[in-house]
Amino acid sequence: MFAAQRQGHRFDLEAVEMATRASLHRAGAAVLSALLGECASHSARADCGCGRAARFHDTRPRRLLTVLGPVRFQRSYYLCPHCHGGHSPRDRELDIEDTEYSPGVRRMMAVTGSESSFDRSREQLQLLAGIEVTAKAVERHAEDIGADIEAREQEAIRRAKQLELPAVCAPAVPVFYIEMDGTGVPVVKAETEGRAGKIEGQPAHTREGKLGCVFTQTLIGREGRPVRDEDSTSYVAAIEPAEEFGLRLYTEAWRRGWRRAGKKVVIGDGAVWIWNLADQHFPGAIQIVDLYHARQHLWELSAKLFTEDQKARKRWMARCLDRLERGKIEGLVKILRDLHPDALELARIVANEAEYFQRNAARMRYPAFRAQGLFVGSGVVEAGCKEVIGSRLKRSGMFWTVRGANAILALRCCRFSGRFEDYWESRSGAA
Repeated sequence: MFAAQRQGHRFDLEAVEMATRASLHRAGAAVLSALLGECASHSARADCGCGRAARFHDTRPRRLLTVLGPVRFQRSYYLCPHCHGGHSPRDRELDIEDTEYSPGVRRMMAVTGSESSFDRSREQLQLLAGIEVTAKAVERHAEDIGADIEAREQEAIRRAKQLELPAVCAPAVPVFYIEMDGTGVPVVKAETEGRAGKIEGQPAHTREGKLGCVFTQTLIGREGRPVRDEDSTSYVAAIEPAEEFGLRLYTEAWRRGWRRAGKKVVIGDGAVWIWNLADQHFPGAIQIVDLYHARQHLWELSAKLFTEDQKARKRWMARCLDRLERGKIEGLVKILRDLHPDALELARIVANEAEYFQRNAARMRYPAFRAQGLFVGSGVVEAGCKEVIGSRLKRSGMFWTVRGANAILALRCCRFSGRFEDYWESRSGAA
């Protein structure tokens, strides 16, 4: 390269950068190989998983892909005369049992695999880190790490079921919020067998992924609007029945210090399962129906009632929105009940909407909520549905198994909640 430069040839900086990185990686891999190799002396015996002692058998080579590239080293191998199993304590010590990838590479695969498609992750690792892995390897290890995170969550949920949750030392906060929502996740055909689709007579193509978020509020802004505490939001998500999801969200709320909050608020749309969970797991909390969902109900209904007369639609909407904004839900319900459309289907829709507002009247006292300095919208969880679930699991052409989707959701929630570093450290310590 220097000779070419002296001869006046064009200096290809990118080529020099990549070649230098590759050379340094090879040098680093050589050093790492020497560090990983065990010394000539070894223990005559080692503990076996069966509870007995395994005997030294021989030394065996091991090939491993690390962040510096492939390495090869020797380590002691033991055989158990009782269970006839063989293992290397060095593999357990290095956290490389049953894998050909180092912890650093597996961590990279987990992070990139949780952010983009597995094939795109493979490309990113090759370009950005000079590591060559297959898309299938990224998928397998990202999902395995997500499944491990989920297993730990299930253990915490099990303790919550048995009322064995530890005391939480989190500082008390003035206002503690819980928001819930759901969004469809495209799944493989086998995951929708026997499930009806949204369109009558059509099979389902998605399963509902439920997302819950927890955040806190300490301050009220200059204009009297609530301010969410920075970096206070954490998430839980899964494709599972509402009963199981309720326990998952309850466990997260407890972990965050729900019991020590001054005010407790649950916000969601009008879905019945949300308020059933709120009543079951968060009794006494202030329940608020998202104002923007309530408005959307009215706008969609007005489009069906006034298909051609836009002026009449605006006048009718002005009356309805006035009642809604002032929390006069009984007056809004009366406006709906006074409608008597001729079409049977439209009459059924109007009746359903009147029932929706009547059922949620106590959750729509927006002036009273605002007077307390509370949020009246579920924008945090809606953004979470798009970012935590949608941006990874709902891309074009993606179809998931429930197991795979839940593993990636557990991994993404761990990362978005700012816990991945703690998880990885604890995992390494356990290994």
